[in-house]
Order: sequence, then structure tokens, then C-alpha cells
Amino acid sequence: MSAELVVPPLAELRQRRSVKWRTFADDVLPLFVAEMDYELAPPVTEVLGAALSRGDLGYYAPGPEVGQAFAGFAGRQWGWDVDPGRVTAVTDVGVGVVEVLRQLVRPGDPVVISPPVYPPFFDWVPEARGRAIEVPLTDGRLDLAGLEAAFATHPAAYVLCNPQNPVGRVHTADELTELARLARLYRVPVISDEIHAALVLPGATFTPFLAVPGAAEIAIGVVSASKAFNLAGLKCAALVTASPAMTRVVDALVPEVRERTGHLGALASIAAWTDGDSWLESLLGTLSARRSQLGALLGESLPTLSWRPPEATYLAWLDASALGQDTKPRDLFLYEGKVALEPGTRFGAVGSGHVRLNYATSPEILAEAVRRMATAAGGTAVTL
Repeated sequence: MSAELVVPPLAELRQRRSVKWRTFADDVLPLFVAEMDYELAPPVTEVLGAALSRGDLGYYAPGPEVGQAFAGFAGRQWGWDVDPGRVTAVTDVGVGVVEVLRQLVRPGDPVVISPPVYPPFFDWVPEARGRAIEVPLTDGRLDLAGLEAAFATHPAAYVLCNPQNPVGRVHTADELTELARLARLYRVPVISDEIHAALVLPGATFTPFLAVPGAAEIAIGVVSASKAFNLAGLKCAALVTASPAMTRVVDALVPEVRERTGHLGALASIAAWTDGDSWLESLLGTLSARRSQLGALLGESLPTLSWRPPEATYLAWLDASALGQDTKPRDLFLYEGKVALEPGTRFGAVGSGHVRLNYATSPEILAEAVRRMATAAGGTAVTL
């Protein structure tokens, strides 16, 4: 079994300048935004160090390398046969989704989403001039009957989250196959955000949406190394297609969508997808251990909270409605416990009374966070 990944000391973590470590005061443990605390994969560190040493900090030059690297990774990880020529680098997942939606949506067109879901989904749709139509998950699963009813109204697109953030659900091959059938039947294009694909934990199996029967005709995948390898600040993602019709949609994007990809992001993504498998295996083992630790801690100290251990991601979706509705649980944990979590309402109205906790950290930080949360839930403020 691979050794667990290293987390630097808390004092060293606090020297980082990303949003995770600059949003709250130093007396708060930040477990809100999806940034991991682990040291980078060595292949990524090496390629970035080499670029810095040679002053290679210029503009991104589009080429075949990103597509080749992702195709190799997808084949090894999921047995997915990707055509490297149909992998197009873009700035990030959000830009990729919005720019594809711009090709599909006319002003005011409906676009279907399934909350609770990553908060920017609610922003991407109006940014592309559409209006969001919500078909919430049912007990964490896609509501296929609800989606069929929505697709029958002929929306401009459906934006899928696969795996689903924040609930950590890995949609099954059967569910995705039925979704593809419905999308073809009603001619609804599907944009599948698969940024968490490489973070499927032991016990679950990831299915790329484009790999299920019939999906190629109506779908575009959006992928990135940024979440699994902690590279969000470097700005690189990719659009993946598998049919002439959907390739034409991507080919119609303005050139700037490709050109604004981060040069360092492309270098890091190529390194991660090409040489990062061993590190990723260690990461998944580490996250599995933290998932188990969190379950034990919650059972011992916070039995009023309920959850379904995630099948993917390093994000725990906690039902804290016993402590109050709307954002009250998040506020209690932040102001009384000094632990920053994401309020469930950011993921849609169905998230009222929930919080999302990022457990991609050290055993010590996670244990201290749950201790503080339990103290706050018990009505006693933490003394620091």
C-alpha cells in the first residue's frame, strides 16, 4: 500500500497565498474551498521548476501535447479511448462550460442543472444568457424521470456534474446510459463537467459520460488535472468530443478561449497526466483514510450530523439541519467553532441546513476541526 501524502505544518500552510488561506483570520481552520493541503506531485514540481529556471513563462502555444497526455491518462485510468485530436485546451472548466453554452444558448433559453451542485453552475448559465431550470437530485441520484420531463420542453442544454460535487456521487454507467438515451431522444446537448473524475475513491468506478453508448452524438466532456493535482491557479482544462457534430461546436469557439490557457497550467497538466499515476494512487489512499477518519470522528463527536460517505472527491456533504436551517450550521461552526465550511445554500436551495467540509488535509487538522465543531454544536465557544 502506498504511503500517505505529506501535509506541511499548519504554520507553513498559513504562508500560502491562495484563497483558502487568505479568506479568514489565522484563528480559523479553513475547510471550505476545494484546495488540498498536500505537497504537489513530484512530476509537477519538476516541470514547473524547470520552466522557472529557464524563464519559460510566456504565452501558451496550442499543440498536440495536452490531448496526447489526457488520452494516455484516460486510457490507463478508465479504459476510455480518447482521440487526442479532439481534446482542446481551454482556460479552465468554467470558461469551457460557458463558452460551449454560448454556442448552444439563445437569450432566455432554459438550461437544466441538478442541484445540489457546484455553485458556479448557477452563474455559468446566466453568463451564457440562459436561465437555469433545476431538476434536483433524488437521494443523491440523478432524477431521470424529472430530467425526461424537463428535456421534453426542449431546453438548450443540460450541464451534468460527473462525479457530483458536493454530494460525492459517482453516477453509474446505467444511469449515464439512460441519461444519454433521453438526451438523444429529446435532442438536448449535454456538457459533462468531469473535473473530479480522477478523485473516485476505492469502492466506486468512474464512467466518462462520452464513453456510454450514444453519448458521443450529443455530449462534450470538460476535464482538468486541476482538482486531482491541486493546480487550480495555473488555469488549464480541456474540452473533449467524440463525434463530428460536437467537434464542430468546439471548433466554432473564438480562438481566445484556447489562447488564454495558462502556459504553466498546460505544462503541469501534461506532467500530471503523463507521470502522475503513482502520486495519484497515494492521494486516493490518503483520501480514503481521511474519509474513514471523518466518519469515525463524526460518529463519536457529532452524531447529530448525518452524511453519506462520498464515493468521489475530498468533500463531505453533511446534513446539519438538526442545528438549524439555511446557513445557520455554517455560521455556528465558523463564529463559535472557528472552522470555515461552505454553507449548503451555495449549492442550491435544497442545501439548506447542510455544510460541505473539505477533508483533504492532515489527520491532526481534521481531528481538531471536528473537535471545534462538536464544541460549537454543544453551545460552548472555542477558546483560542
